[in-house]
Amino acid sequence: MRVLGRGLVVLAALFVVPGVEFFIGSRGFASYRYAPPEAGRPPAVAPPVHAPGKPTVAVVVGNAGANVADTLVPYGLLASTGRFNVYTVAPERRPVPLLGGLDLVPDLDFAQLSGRLGGRAPDVTVVPEMPSDKDSDRRVIGWLRSTGSRGLVLGVCTGARLVADAGLLDGREATTHWYRLSGLEDAHPAVHWRRGVRYLDEGNVITTGGLLSSVDGTLRVIERFAGTGTAAAAARAAGWGRYSPGTPARMPESRLSPSNAIVHLLNLGFRSNTSTVGVVLTGGVGELELASVFSPYAEVKAARTVAIAATATVRSRHGLTFVPRERLAGAVDDVDRLMVPGAAAAANRDPGIAAAARRAGVPLEYPHRRPGFAFDPVLRSMARTFDRPTARWTSKILEYRSADLGSSGSSWPWTPTLRLLLFALAGVAALAVVRVTARLITTGSLRPKARDRPPVAVVDLRSTTPVMWERSEHGLFFLAVSGAAVVDEREVRAGQMIYVDAGHSISISAADTDGAELLSVQPIAAPVHSAA
Repeated sequence: MRVLGRGLVVLAALFVVPGVEFFIGSRGFASYRYAPPEAGRPPAVAPPVHAPGKPTVAVVVGNAGANVADTLVPYGLLASTGRFNVYTVAPERRPVPLLGGLDLVPDLDFAQLSGRLGGRAPDVTVVPEMPSDKDSDRRVIGWLRSTGSRGLVLGVCTGARLVADAGLLDGREATTHWYRLSGLEDAHPAVHWRRGVRYLDEGNVITTGGLLSSVDGTLRVIERFAGTGTAAAAARAAGWGRYSPGTPARMPESRLSPSNAIVHLLNLGFRSNTSTVGVVLTGGVGELELASVFSPYAEVKAARTVAIAATATVRSRHGLTFVPRERLAGAVDDVDRLMVPGAAAAANRDPGIAAAARRAGVPLEYPHRRPGFAFDPVLRSMARTFDRPTARWTSKILEYRSADLGSSGSSWPWTPTLRLLLFALAGVAALAVVRVTARLITTGSLRPKARDRPPVAVVDLRSTTPVMWERSEHGLFFLAVSGAAVVDEREVRAGQMIYVDAGHSISISAADTDGAELLSVQPIAAPVHSAA
């Protein structure tokens, strides 16, 4: 039992320090994902001009924020066609966080949108994932019931939660992100949830699978309002070669595998708090290009991203307004590398950005140097700079399993794994220090007591005269190594072993003048006297 107890103590020491680090890392990252922007007066930004002859799309963001890919991917695709009025709207018009620390200034609040449309509902309402917030959820759900439901509703990813909470999916088929589908099945049993489809069109409600499935769902909206030709052109412009006109493309049903879980936990607990990617915002950056840099790292909790710019606000390609959290002049010292999204930024590189990277001694990357789908080069960069398993897990979470990850990069997330092992060794070392300190305090010596660690004693007998050994607290085994000996009046020869009960002194001697050698096991004290 003593050995078992010590083993359990060592095992606990192996897990305690890594467990504490994991708790700190995971809690810290959870608070960062949708951390609110600094309070202050919102920037004075004029909303986009309204074209009365075009259908209006409202991309809803809550007061507590919204998912960066769920928001910017549909917005960018719809706006790129030039066939819609596209607005971001919120219960209140103030900066809100998009996942990963990108602060957006909504174009309009609910009341301003109603005034602009003369009380009519928008033709399309896009509902992205939003962090759970009681007040924001209540206001968004109420608006969906009273206003959004009068047009077409596009529920993106786990934005289906809010659409279902508004009662708009009861009795219908719907889909959502595979990772959250089981929870929504339990919360909304009246909805007929389906796996393995990129979107489902139920008339006045369309729901999509996770994240980049929103590309297909949005193209379906464009088909319905502007035709297949316009949708195909939007897909080509975005570099999306998986467009399936008129029908939802099927995809493999995804499940969380053990390797996925291990990679996720390693990144969350032992990398996310030590890796920071600075994202430099430049004017005219595409919305999909922005999403492609913020979303992958935040979705799998592999690194923090921070929005950096040289100006107080930045306008995107189609007019969204963003507020950076850091200024380029002084922020790069706190990041591990800089990424500058956007094909325009790559084609016309700002020397000030390069100078800032040189001063800080960090790598500088322009991921969108070549045409193509914006997420591809970012996922390849993740595979190269982090590891391929993390990049594969990210593409699975994004529901972009066909991503081209390239061939470079580590085959395992060794950096967080080594951090885990170091914390485990630190726990064992701490246990050793505690035990040594406790022994010094209680005994004044590091030498263990005999009863704490029973020795093996070798007894060399040269005489037939008995030697008396003091009373033993334990029973003793005696093995005759050579010669013959007499132990408690019993003879034992070479290769033989006898056992002597505890509780009395023991008489031992050589059986003859040739002498003998005994091996005793269990504590035994030195001889105290010889018999006459």
